[in-house]
Amino acid sequence: MIKNIFTAILFYFIAISCNSQKKDNFKAKEIYKSDNLTITQISENSFIHTSFKQTNDFGNVPCNGLIVRDNNETIVFDTPVNNTISEELIKWINETLHSKINAIIPTHFHDDCLGGLEAFHNHNIPSYAYIKTVELAKENNFTIPKNSFNDSVILKVGDKETITKFFGEGHTKDNVVGYFPSENILFGGCLLKELKASKGYLGDANISAWSNTVEKVKREYPDVKIIVPGHGKYGNHELLDYTIKLFKTQ
Repeated sequence: MIKNIFTAILFYFIAISCNSQKKDNFKAKEIYKSDNLTITQISENSFIHTSFKQTNDFGNVPCNGLIVRDNNETIVFDTPVNNTISEELIKWINETLHSKINAIIPTHFHDDCLGGLEAFHNHNIPSYAYIKTVELAKENNFTIPKNSFNDSVILKVGDKETITKFFGEGHTKDNVVGYFPSENILFGGCLLKELKASKGYLGDANISAWSNTVEKVKREYPDVKIIVPGHGKYGNHELLDYTIKLFKTQ
């Protein structure tokens, strides 16, 4: 009897160890690419979607969003840059991931976050945004998110949760971040910079508050493993430190 119990415990810890190694050893891979949209799987249940925005000052800029999944359900952070590419993304999620989209969450009011929001609404996909994002979308005559929240919102995806929270001003007055606790993945949006990035577009920024806001994010999520910025390459906690340093005022 004791031997059987010991054997069962041993197999249990071996299974946990193997599962942990599988997560830690996941190799990111590009799993979809068209002329307008690239999708990269960065963990077992998280995917970066990247579309491109032509700008006068910074050229053809890659714009990231995040898809998180559990039990054939997904939540999407940020739309692609327009409705046509959003339709492409929605189709891919439905037909390739065989998943329902529970929500679309624009992380601020610029068109690299909600430029394709109308497409999601046309598919009756609920949209959620920080209350200031809704106000700024109205002021700028953009498509308006259907649901608003104060400070933070927790939404279910399958049996897991996502947390979207406002920590303070930075890139804009309304920038929020999204967190997927089950995989310790943070979608920083345009609040966070890729390593070696410039300060980028500052037309709606609060530069003096930016570093302090990111400091709060860093304290809130000490266990974060993967961080996805709004533009450029994803990384780890170094993106937090780099952004803090970039906007630190003396």
